[in-house]
Amino acid sequence: MDKIAKDVGDIQSRLLDHRPVINAEIRYFMREFEEKRGYRESRLLENINKSVLETNEQMPPANFEDMKHQLSDINERLEAANHMVERVQQRELEAQQGTRLKANMEQLKEDWAEFLKEQQRLKEEVDEEHARAVGQLSAKYNEKKKELAKFTL
Repeated sequence: MDKIAKDVGDIQSRLLDHRPVINAEIRYFMREFEEKRGYRESRLLENINKSVLETNEQMPPANFEDMKHQLSDINERLEAANHMVERVQQRELEAQQGTRLKANMEQLKEDWAEFLKEQQRLKEEVDEEHARAVGQLSAKYNEKKKELAKFTL
């Protein structure tokens, strides 16, 4: 009986503790993200750096105030573009995680239903065994009563 309680506790902790699965999903996503997007953004930044260097070589340092103003405008635009890219990436991540979570939840529901069926079967076995033991003990005590009644007469 103690072993069944231990098994039930172990199964329950496996079904309800999702941290290992979530951590694995996060590592998988990060690896996929770095492989698919990392090089593209690196190339984009290299191209921007190259164009800035070319522009610096071509432009004479005449009016620093105008250049500072233009660079601040460019910087604001880049920050806005970066913010939009982050939002798009966040939406993609949420959509991807949502579909995986739904699939995982369906699998967990199926596993839980199977677990409940198994627990019901085990309960019925224990109930049958208990009923047999009660019947045997009742028969044994009835025999002892009869023997005792013979000795008391």
